[in-house]
Amino acid sequence: MDKPVPPTPTRARSAVFVTFFALTLSIVLAWRYGSVWLRRILVYLSQAAWARRLVSSWGIAWRVASRFVAGVDREAAISATRDLNARGILVTLDYLGESCTHEGEALQAREEILRLLGDIDANQLRANVSLKPTQLGLKIDRDLALANICALVERAKTVGNFVRIDMEDSPTVDTTLGIYRQLRHEAGLDNVGVVIQAYLYRSEADIEQLIEEGVRVRLCKGAYAEPAEVAFPRKADVDANYLNLARLLLSRHAAEKGVYPAFATHDATIIEDIKAYTRSHNIPADAYEFQMLHGIRRDLQEQLVDEGHRVRVYVPYGTAWYPYFVRRLAERPANLWFFVSNYFRS
Repeated sequence: MDKPVPPTPTRARSAVFVTFFALTLSIVLAWRYGSVWLRRILVYLSQAAWARRLVSSWGIAWRVASRFVAGVDREAAISATRDLNARGILVTLDYLGESCTHEGEALQAREEILRLLGDIDANQLRANVSLKPTQLGLKIDRDLALANICALVERAKTVGNFVRIDMEDSPTVDTTLGIYRQLRHEAGLDNVGVVIQAYLYRSEADIEQLIEEGVRVRLCKGAYAEPAEVAFPRKADVDANYLNLARLLLSRHAAEKGVYPAFATHDATIIEDIKAYTRSHNIPADAYEFQMLHGIRRDLQEQLVDEGHRVRVYVPYGTAWYPYFVRRLAERPANLWFFVSNYFRS
């Protein structure tokens, strides 16, 4: 469990020292080597068990994380979804968790997401579900993950809902796409989609193949630390590839194949480029959607809705909030400074 617990005086002093050291080191490395190093440190910390234990014990960490996480239970997620729907915003709900190492954890996650699908249906919410394969057993056994995900997609189909399979780090891409294809082509389930990350070199080839299959694709930049052998190290190259892939997903050929793209980004420049492209090519607003994270750029979310665009917000919940929270810090330096300022104010 990642709920914060009150620190003892000794733990509090230790936490302050470790935090001050880590923040100082991060700032020095960012100044000396640029934001790439800062991002690498934060992505490492998102996966480090010692950092998870330490940070999860700080009340201030949860207070800041709650900007990005709806709450620790399903009821909080449903409440947040209801509020967003009232503002004309669609939702994808994510029960937080990843890289489980015991079958029981994977089965518990499956049962929670089954209950989530039931709650969405019972409350008539305009929301679907996103899930991570490693949360459902991928690193334990591929067949375990497949069985769990299949059960969830089948349940979603019975209540007229949709499941998005999130993409994780690059070693899991082929397996994740393989699971998707089994669900789609062997199990005959058409209410499932995938995510492609623009920072991977392979993504253009993946997008081209997925277009031929008529897949519902969410395009994002990518939030994991990847080596230069598999991913663009420069932000400018990631951005350029994102726009290239967006155009492929918005092409007439993709539309003819039944592709419905979702553009997950908070980058206002990229959003404006996509808006201009859809206008110049007479692409209707219901042929795609923008997706953003809960708690980030609410002003932009509402602006897009006011302009007539579909917007879907990714609403996470659960006690396993730490890895998700730290990756949000890694994605945008402004999030890190928000955390730091709140930490020293507390």
